[in-house]
Amino acid sequence: MQLLRVVGFFRGNIFLLSTIVGTGIFVSPKGVLKYSALNVPVSLSIWAACGLLSIISALCHAELGTTFPKNGASYYFLKRSLGSCIAFLSLWIKLFVFSLGIATQVLLLASYIIQPFCAGCPVPEISKKCLALAILWSLGILNSQGVLKVAWFETISTLIKMTILCFISLTGIVLLIIGKKENVARFENALDAEVPDGPQIAEAFLQGLYAYSGSSILINMAGEIKNPAENIPKSLITSLSMVTVVYLLVNVSYLAVLTPKEIISSDSVAVMWMDRILPSMQQVISLGISSSILGNGCCIILMASRIFYTASQEGQLPLIYSMLNKHLCPAIAVTQIVLLSSVVIISSQLINIISYVGVASWYVTGLQMIGLLKLRYQDPNLPRPYKVRLPFIFGTIAISLFLIFTPMIRFSKIEHIFQFVFIFSGLLCYWLHVQFTKHSVHFDKITCYLQLLFSVSPSENSDECISTEKNDPKKTYL
Repeated sequence: MQLLRVVGFFRGNIFLLSTIVGTGIFVSPKGVLKYSALNVPVSLSIWAACGLLSIISALCHAELGTTFPKNGASYYFLKRSLGSCIAFLSLWIKLFVFSLGIATQVLLLASYIIQPFCAGCPVPEISKKCLALAILWSLGILNSQGVLKVAWFETISTLIKMTILCFISLTGIVLLIIGKKENVARFENALDAEVPDGPQIAEAFLQGLYAYSGSSILINMAGEIKNPAENIPKSLITSLSMVTVVYLLVNVSYLAVLTPKEIISSDSVAVMWMDRILPSMQQVISLGISSSILGNGCCIILMASRIFYTASQEGQLPLIYSMLNKHLCPAIAVTQIVLLSSVVIISSQLINIISYVGVASWYVTGLQMIGLLKLRYQDPNLPRPYKVRLPFIFGTIAISLFLIFTPMIRFSKIEHIFQFVFIFSGLLCYWLHVQFTKHSVHFDKITCYLQLLFSVSPSENSDECISTEKNDPKKTYL
């Protein structure tokens, strides 16, 4: 019993595009433009720079996934390089990041679906939560059917939203080529606009990088990637380059149709754009936004379950999380992340702390880069099928420090305290985990009952496959 290597280059790109291309490019490009002081060249430059920085960061993570080609590679690498305590701390942060992220996505989708039926009235909270729970559990059931079923779903979702983005991009290019005065006017005197100051540029980068997040999915499902030494770096470069170009063209198209002031005043720029070009086709944009949210939510559940799966194999979560069902899926891990997200949806006030947890996730990125440098020094002869250049590692550390300390300048001190309390509470939980492990033998019966209830079987640890694959990176293992 082991997770299969069934995700090749094409499916890897599908998972990346589905995770990265989310609601950001549809509903909130106004953030970059707003903090760029409505300066069009600065705004477009930030979008391009964010794409470049995302590629650099992703390639640094690619070394983790190719050196340790197993599921939850980012967690496993921290445990190998910086020890069990730091690995557990990253697990603690991701536990909340995933739950809050999934809950936010499905609540947004539920609100988006119900809103047309409310005729200008506020969306009923109970209806929104019930629909969100139904969507969440449907995605959980889909994930429990195995990675191939998820791949088919993500392929359809990705094709829908990429088709819509390409339509928006091509329409903007055509409008600029035709050269109508109102379409090109926003670009003629763009260099005369106000230049934003340092804090504004920092905030614009934070807004832009959010739209590029999600590239770590391939690293955390590296145990299911065919020939990970070749496919992971290629997929990351291909997908992120494509996303960068599309994001730039879409923003140019927005600016060709809407004024900067109209963009920053809208909560759904794509819907306003379509209303100006083809009012009768607004439902197409709605379909694109819905497919983006569904695709994102499904991929986050997949990624979270793989990290829980590896943490269970490493003894930092109960053994039941690493057991597989007949579809070779860690069904208990999927169920756990769905249950945690359900609690967040029911108590939706918890979503208010997502800003604290989101910043905390960049602590993990910084720690991973430090661990990468440490392992380079301590174990220089470790087989590395893909080895990223040192300037990229230091650049990613600089990005992490930038995203961690910029909010400290921007926000009040009480929020800093909440962030540190959240992070260090993970250390307390680690101590409790160590104490709990000493008496875990008393819970073996519970594990057996759950195993029978969910019809799951223990999986094999893939460490042997890792050592073998280092010697023959082109061989595919089942």
